[in-house]
Amino acid sequence: MAVQTVAPANADADSGASTVDLGPASGLSCRECGEVFALGPIFACELCFGPLEVAYDLPTGDPEALRKQIEAGPANIWRYAPLLPVPADVAEKPNLNPGWTKLVQADNLAREIGVAPGKLFVKDDSGNPTHSFKDRVVAQALEAARAFGFTTLSCSSTGNLAGAVGAAAARAGFRSCVFIPHDLEQGKVVMAAVYGGDLVAIEGNYDDVNRFCSELIGDPLGEGWGFVNVNLRPYYGEGSKTLAYEICEQLGWVIPDQLVIPIASGSQLTKIDKGLQELIKLGLVEDKPYKIFGAQAEGCSPVSVAFKAGHDVVRPQKPNTIAKSLAIGNPADGPYVLDIARRTGGAVEDVNDEQVVEAIRMLAQTEGIFAETAGGVTVGVTKKLVEAGLIDPELTTVVLNTGDGLKTLDAVAEGSQATATIRPSLDAFRAAGLAL
Repeated sequence: MAVQTVAPANADADSGASTVDLGPASGLSCRECGEVFALGPIFACELCFGPLEVAYDLPTGDPEALRKQIEAGPANIWRYAPLLPVPADVAEKPNLNPGWTKLVQADNLAREIGVAPGKLFVKDDSGNPTHSFKDRVVAQALEAARAFGFTTLSCSSTGNLAGAVGAAAARAGFRSCVFIPHDLEQGKVVMAAVYGGDLVAIEGNYDDVNRFCSELIGDPLGEGWGFVNVNLRPYYGEGSKTLAYEICEQLGWVIPDQLVIPIASGSQLTKIDKGLQELIKLGLVEDKPYKIFGAQAEGCSPVSVAFKAGHDVVRPQKPNTIAKSLAIGNPADGPYVLDIARRTGGAVEDVNDEQVVEAIRMLAQTEGIFAETAGGVTVGVTKKLVEAGLIDPELTTVVLNTGDGLKTLDAVAEGSQATATIRPSLDAFRAAGLAL
């Protein structure tokens, strides 16, 4: 395990003791053995090497008062600051302030795939500052980086995260250096580079990039670097909880019956479940059953394969899919995704590239939402699960779209051309058969 030696920004100069202020966060807890560690830039248990996650002293008392406090907060993720590892004044710091994106009632899409009217919703996170849900997790990791005195913000990325880190670092005055696979979609390369930080392409796939970053953390070259999805991963992951918080609040403080969530590393799915459990514990929502469904692309579907085979171990795959933002062949949270899908009565399913493209077009043509390939995966899987009878069409279902289709134009470029090219005259318009 690599442990950074950077002193917290607010460390006691005489004693060397940390006085890190991360709000209600009380420590880091191992998800495997339960061992508890002090807050710091560590990500693996010293005893069993299990992953660490943030533990809390959450607010107690009147749920209605907490609900009103949240509702009076800013229209971004910081309305949930009392439930996140951030200082109370987080909204006053330079940050991209993501979140509070639209929850769209998708009746047109519902008709197309056989869901009852008023029961299907799309949580459209393409409305975030860099047009993906990654702004949520990066905003959270940035606050941890401030607390621990890091000067460089970094990540390994399949694209969206690189752009989110570059933008957040520029806004907060950090240096950024991000690492991507060499064959990333050009739109995502441009978006990551435009913020002025260092962008390094690694020859190989995402898993190769991630291994390199893990080596860099353990080297003196990595001192002072906060890798949002490695040594800051416990804090980074907490940003995904805000999706659960927002969905429930936007539904009137009600947990949806069914959720369909894309799987890359699996962290988003596991943290949404954690967020739902916290809302129940705090009394902010009624305790009720819900089902969580995971969605993968067939060309990178290690969790789906394990689920269908009844396995508890996820066997890594070499990715080969147009859904590159989900192309993580060795997902860190894969086993936890299996546990949650089984515990809630959900499932993990996959769709092929052709179905992904079909689903992107379907969502665009029914609801006016242009999703990137990951959104095509969730919509395609939702359709497949409805047809298989695994999703109940009479219950409330929320499908996540995590990014903007402008980032993955190549996926739908074929067939997305001008309907006709005509001379500038009414006769030419009529002749083209367009005067209906």
